[in-house]
Formats: sequence, C-alpha cells, structure tokens
Amino acid sequence: MVLACVLFVAGALMPSSFSSLERGDDEFARRNYPLALAVYDSVLTTSSDSAIVLWRLARVYVCLADVAPEGQQLDLYRRAEAFAVRSIAADSTKSEGHSWRAAALGNMAVFEGSKTKVRLCTVIKHELERAIELNPRDDIAFSILGSFYTALGNVSWLERQLAALLLGDLPEGGYDESERALRQAIALAPLVIRHHFELGTLYKELERNAEALEEFRQVLSLPVLLASDATRQLSAARLVKDLGGE
Repeated sequence: MVLACVLFVAGALMPSSFSSLERGDDEFARRNYPLALAVYDSVLTTSSDSAIVLWRLARVYVCLADVAPEGQQLDLYRRAEAFAVRSIAADSTKSEGHSWRAAALGNMAVFEGSKTKVRLCTVIKHELERAIELNPRDDIAFSILGSFYTALGNVSWLERQLAALLLGDLPEGGYDESERALRQAIALAPLVIRHHFELGTLYKELERNAEALEEFRQVLSLPVLLASDATRQLSAARLVKDLGGE
C-alpha cells in the first residue's frame, strides 16, 4: 500500500463523501495535515462514524504529533488513539484502526512511567498482531512491530526479571523478531522511509555497520511521503557519515 497514507476505498461511502475523502487523502499525501484534518472532519459529520474516516483521523494526528513541538505531542497522540479506538468500535475488522492505535500508544508510552509502559506493551503487541491477522499486507503494522521488538531487545534479562516482579511481565521477543518484521514491512512497501530507517537503526545497534549503511543510504534515496521523513533523512545523513560512509 506504499503506506496506509494513500488508500482510496471505493464504494465505502456515498459518492459526495467519497469525493471529500479523496480530497483529504490528496492533502495528506501533500503533507498538508491541517487541511486533511479539516476535510476528514467534514466527512465524518455525514458518514455515520465510518471506520475508514476515523482511522484516517488517527493517522493525521499521529503524523501531526511526530513533527509537533515536544510539549504538544502527547495531547496529539492521545487524540490519535481516541480516533483509532472509535474506528475499531465502528468496524473492528479494519486493520488500520489497530495499526494506528498501536502507533499512537507506542508514542504515548515515551511519556509514561515504567508501570504504564509495561501495561502498554501488552496492548500494543495485541493491536499489531490483530492488524496483521486482519491484513497480512499491512506494512505499517509490521514496521511498528519491528520497532517494538527492537525496544524489547534493549531490555536485559535482569531488567525483565525486575519488571516481572515489580510491574508485570513484558512480552517475549527481541532483535531477531525485529529484523523479520522490518524486512517484511520493506518487502510490502519498499519505498517507505520509516521501514528502512528502523532497520538501519537495528543493524547499527547490532554493530552490523555495512548493512546499516545500506539501509541509511536507501533512506536518503527515497521520496519523502510523511513530514517526519525529512527528519529521518537528516538523521540518516549524519549516521552515514558517522559510519564512515562518506
């Protein structure tokens, strides 16, 4: 799907609403998130709480939050999660509602304490597994799952034991699962910067520097699809230099 960012779902809405949905998708693809948000909001008023509009609203809020000042991010991620929950309630068989809920929760976890982080881990993993079950071609779900497992790979055995004792069990998984998920995301959507950047980050952490360089160079060669991709490209350029690629 080159990203859940450019889906057009024919026949799911009345023709006038679908036309507006397309306009929202066009503005999203142009990275004009405020206007996309306004268009989707207008569609929502006439679409009976349609799941396909609600997950798009969740997606916009995640993308807005990704490039917002730090003090504004948590509120935007919370709004994204709320729309994703509504999308799931409207139609739980749409994978995107689950994917974008996981995206929102993963970012919200950064702002939370240890106990809440552990609780959110279980929810995030459940949402991603459900998204992939519903749509095995959901590259966003695989990409976020890869990042999720990379984070778990950073948790030592001792930290896991302490978490289990004090906070609750963490999900199983780590670097191997991360690589598999990210490679699957790339196989499904090879032009998406995030997938390559996250795989490059994993390889750098594993000191597989030649492979990391390959992924970061790929990041620099790909088109910017999301506003946050520009930041990833800046980071990739620095990492290529740090790894001796220039």
